[in-house]
Amino acid sequence: MPELSRRRRIAVLSICCMSLLIVGLDNTIVNVALPSIARDLHAPVSGMQWTVDAYTLVLASLLLLSGSTADRIGRRRTFQTGLVVFAVGSLLCGLAPSLGWLVVFRVMQAIGGSMLNPVAMSIITNTFTDRRERARAIGVWGGVVGISMALGPVVGGALVGSVDWRAIFWINVPVAVAALVLTALFVPESRAPHPRRIDPVGQVLVIVTLASLTYAIIEVPSKGWGSPVIIGFAVAAVAALAALIVYEPRRREPLIDVRFFRSAPFSGASLIAMSAFSAFGGFLFINTLYLQDVRHLSPFHAGLCTLPIAAMAVVFAPLSGRLVGERGPRPSLLIAGTTITLSGLMLTRLTEGTPLLWLLVSYAVFGLGFAMVNAPITNTAVSGMPIAQAGVAAAVASTSRQIGQSLGVAIAGSVLATGLAAHPAGGFAQASRAGWWIVVGYGAAVLVLGILTTGGWAKATAERTAARLTSGETKVPVAS
Repeated sequence: MPELSRRRRIAVLSICCMSLLIVGLDNTIVNVALPSIARDLHAPVSGMQWTVDAYTLVLASLLLLSGSTADRIGRRRTFQTGLVVFAVGSLLCGLAPSLGWLVVFRVMQAIGGSMLNPVAMSIITNTFTDRRERARAIGVWGGVVGISMALGPVVGGALVGSVDWRAIFWINVPVAVAALVLTALFVPESRAPHPRRIDPVGQVLVIVTLASLTYAIIEVPSKGWGSPVIIGFAVAAVAALAALIVYEPRRREPLIDVRFFRSAPFSGASLIAMSAFSAFGGFLFINTLYLQDVRHLSPFHAGLCTLPIAAMAVVFAPLSGRLVGERGPRPSLLIAGTTITLSGLMLTRLTEGTPLLWLLVSYAVFGLGFAMVNAPITNTAVSGMPIAQAGVAAAVASTSRQIGQSLGVAIAGSVLATGLAAHPAGGFAQASRAGWWIVVGYGAAVLVLGILTTGGWAKATAERTAARLTSGETKVPVAS
């Protein structure tokens, strides 16, 4: 691909960030609308979980396939197709007549969304050839991840309060159309020099693993641990995962290149992404129900209560990207792990009458942790990888984020439903405490993994992995 002017490179980055913005918003914008959707479409707790997880689960399952498909048929073409499918899916979500149709259209949204994020990262890494510019672009990208997801509840609350819950989906359509037009004008077509073959068996195993596990977690409160259905899906998830681990290394061009995971920083980034986004998914799910069903706030005011999270993301996500560039990923990860843990501890004291100031401070503390965690995840995932593999590496990191959020919502909802069934007299606040202790555990995992995977030993494993993967290809620079 020929060298682009600085102005056009910035335009390409902006267009890619537009796609990330709408996909990230849709990860969280629906949370604040869940009580309204439940009332309108008569959805139980499990139905609310599926409204969120149908999107994140399919997104997680297809990111790697979309990345490799774009490398083969063209990144711009795949990116534009994703924008069209995402826009149509969003339009249909806003027209859904029942919960079942809403879940179906959320799946359609996710299919389109899966063609945007990893493909956009490939476009960015191939557009910014200068080392410093690429590092800054990746930092911006990582910052937008946190900003877009943190803004979701605020934007969603405003739209549900002023229009209707259906407006949270319709807002995507004009943004997607604008991005589609701008992509045609400014983004050049590119392909990988040696694109990987499609791995249908690996793709099916990934879908079966994630879908079976999520179904078992979401449905266990209503069906029970001894249910043959739950046991069957749990066994299917374990069997599919075992088959994936055995099958993938035998393929010449696997869906998931297990050599990536020989790098401790890369493996750590994947686990940190899962932990942080599990915390985020559970945090938003429980808080949405607490603020609207227990505190009886309107969707708009519930969204406003999460403003500290968005404010922290806007301020500290870009600073985290700069800190990663100057000091490496460890400082950002230590701050993230500490503050996520602290916010979870603060919310274990939640009652029906908890002072609003205490809530807002705990939200701000969580927002700081979430803002700090995204840039080191993204940077570590692609650092040291050959440029041709950067999109795949970024897709693995994005997949880890989506898996984490899916599991976070599934686990939080199931723990909450179990608590409400076991202690109906104790109320929502008591039933949710186990969920907040789980958030504490997620934060502690981020902290411990941040320490273990950013030291000298971890960097040595990254260098050895990069040497095996490079084979003469240009590498994305490693953050020190």
